[in-house]
Amino acid sequence: MSAERPTLPPVRLHTEAELARDALAAPLLARAVRLARWAGPGTRVGAGGELVEAQLPAAAEHLGLSADEDGAAEASEAWRLAVDTGLVEVEDPEPGAAPALEDGSGEEGSEAEGTVTAGENLALLTGGSPQDVLAIWLDGLEAAHADATAPFFDDFADLVGEDGSIDFDALDWDPETEAEFLDGVLGNLYLLTVSDSAAGDAPVPLPALAASMIVPDDMGEPTDDILEQVSDAMMRLDDQFRVLEPIGIVEYQPVDEALLAEEGEDATPPADDDDVTRYGMVKLTPLGLYGIRARMLDAGVEAPAIGDLLDQDADALLGGIAYYPEDAARAEVQLWLGRRGAGGAAAELLDAARGEDPQAPLRRLHCQQALALVGAEAEPAVRAVLDDGELGGLARVWLAELGAADVPAPPESMIFWLAVDTIAAQLEADGDLDELQGLVEGLSGQHSGFFDEVWRVDHPATADVLEAMGRLHGDKKLAKDARKAAFKARSRSGSGN
Repeated sequence: MSAERPTLPPVRLHTEAELARDALAAPLLARAVRLARWAGPGTRVGAGGELVEAQLPAAAEHLGLSADEDGAAEASEAWRLAVDTGLVEVEDPEPGAAPALEDGSGEEGSEAEGTVTAGENLALLTGGSPQDVLAIWLDGLEAAHADATAPFFDDFADLVGEDGSIDFDALDWDPETEAEFLDGVLGNLYLLTVSDSAAGDAPVPLPALAASMIVPDDMGEPTDDILEQVSDAMMRLDDQFRVLEPIGIVEYQPVDEALLAEEGEDATPPADDDDVTRYGMVKLTPLGLYGIRARMLDAGVEAPAIGDLLDQDADALLGGIAYYPEDAARAEVQLWLGRRGAGGAAAELLDAARGEDPQAPLRRLHCQQALALVGAEAEPAVRAVLDDGELGGLARVWLAELGAADVPAPPESMIFWLAVDTIAAQLEADGDLDELQGLVEGLSGQHSGFFDEVWRVDHPATADVLEAMGRLHGDKKLAKDARKAAFKARSRSGSGN
């Protein structure tokens, strides 16, 4: 069995019921629902499904919006979402049909209008399952994402060719590049949020988020050109997050408009943190974590979530959590154990911990940690493997930590084997270097003549572990002894003795 390192740390998602409530409370979807319930046979829409201009004041009034251009624009946006998410269905006008006017008459040369009926998804939002609600909301997120990456222009007609296609060159806009940029920013924001640190709970300054996409990792002091690119990216992201916030994926504090006026519409990134909040602050919501993860999964990105392994066997569990942060691994194991009886789970975990592949030591480490969560009920299963060559040392350590009586003393060969296995697990996990050095020095210091004996251990990782001990040991003489022992181990392995 092989475990691959996940691209991203596992995310802790809220329950589907909680997420569905958040989705229904998202301002844009809530407005779309209200308009879908407001609409009827008399609602006038254009051939593209949009509300005709004459209907916008009534729609805005129904939503409690201002009776001006901003209110009309917000009402139009909510209506588009209702159409995009299937809350309303728009039937195209019959070929040759005349457009209807306020008084019911027609006017030659104007565009015919469609008719509106309630969409099937409208009933699902109130009578469906949380999964139904979230599926509809995800459609809304896709629509909002498309709006956020759309270009801004003054006269759309000038951009449409004779064949109806849009001249993107005239916009100086590449839709794929724009979408990839926003997805990259959202991916970085997701990574910052799910990383195993307190920083994930704090909003991220917009300049830092823009710089994460622009400034090369190996660059020291950013050049003026790079700073200008970061500034441009900030302003683009400011517009995009304003569009995305109403669908509920982010909490966003926009760039201070007074700052824009001060800078002449060019918000240069701050040189220090004194006033960084004026340059925009953004944070993913729990619903945003769910939505961005769903988009990444659709794109083929591995984005695990705690609970993914709930119904898997112990092999999949120990392999899946191999490279999880400690807290995430513990949470996953606790959920997994909650579905099983303690005794059976312990035996299954111990059986899955066997093996000689490179990840086996790490599986045994996670097995030992999982057994600690089972508690005393695991003791019979643990005692059953006391004589096992791979699990006997683990079993003795676990029983001693439990405070069990009559724990047999391990033979010396098992002590050395367990020392190699323990260091191999930490090396595979890429643990903290200082902690690993302390482990190396502690294990070698517990046994006189450690390096004279350990090279004989019949463990697949013996030579690699000894080489690592030679690099990490703080005592130069013992480090040299470790390197000599590694050479002997490789020679022994190569000779087959």
